Amino acid sequence: MANAVHLDFERDIVEIQDQIDKLLDLADRRGIDVSSEVTILREKLEDVRVRTYRSLSPMEQVQVARHPRRPFTLDYIGRAFTDWVELHGDRSFRDDEAIVGGWARLKGRTVMIVGQQKGRDMKENLRRNFGMPHPEGYRKALRLMRQAEKFGRPVVSFIDTPGAYPGIGSEERGIGEAIAFNLREMSRLRVPIVSAVIGEGMSGGALGIGVTDRILMLEHSIYSVISPEGCAAILWRSAEHKQKAATALRLTAADLYELGVCDEIVPEPIGGAHTDWDGSALNLAEALDRTLSELGKLSVEKLLEQRWEKYEAIGAWRVD
Repeated sequence: MANAVHLDFERDIVEIQDQIDKLLDLADRRGIDVSSEVTILREKLEDVRVRTYRSLSPMEQVQVARHPRRPFTLDYIGRAFTDWVELHGDRSFRDDEAIVGGWARLKGRTVMIVGQQKGRDMKENLRRNFGMPHPEGYRKALRLMRQAEKFGRPVVSFIDTPGAYPGIGSEERGIGEAIAFNLREMSRLRVPIVSAVIGEGMSGGALGIGVTDRILMLEHSIYSVISPEGCAAILWRSAEHKQKAATALRLTAADLYELGVCDEIVPEPIGGAHTDWDGSALNLAEALDRTLSELGKLSVEKLLEQRWEKYEAIGAWRVD
């Protein structure tokens, strides 16, 4: 997938790519052999891309996680799964399109998928509410998870949201209660459940579909109780301190793996998932399939016991 949007720290990458494009255009127009020059530049491009993406600051990681060309839930479903059948509605109020869900197969295994979905343009973002679910979105997700439990099938959740929608209507219909209810019910769901943070996972809006047996994070995804901008506005009274906040929040996949929150970091193609949707989907599919196979060997009692122990251990500390 071509990268049509360039981030500030990608300046060197863009300049080398422009040189390659100009040489190829010249060769096409004048019939000149530039293969040796292009080979050298492509090797240089790969080296620069590797060095750049191995030394990203926390705030640069946030930029990658929010990249507008990054693959969303439906993009991964279309590439990593087969036989997708989308299901709609919470059977109470309406169908919240900020959360998608339904049956699919992963390497022959039937699974229930729930995931947050953003839009690619303004029209779709308005329809998807910029990936910020209302209460009915979380109630739809829980309805589908319970359906998976009824048929003894595992659940896969895709996390990618700036947070649950905080509007008046959302509050009136009980957004806090809907999320809290999901936390309780997911903690005792009697089937394996795995979540994958594919972009940004912010606040309770992410956790509302994130109480799972295993938490996978794509290499350049982020997961936090609050956004860097929100944290900076509270602590330093200005969003200008977002870089300081991003570092303090420990929100990158590497940080969360070290802290024991994330169970596995799924590698992305060099340059980020937005440069290669297929490669990213392949890596994620392999990680999900392996994880579900491991969880499938556990009894229900052991599954619930380990799930409880996992969340009890998060944030625990002691002084020796």
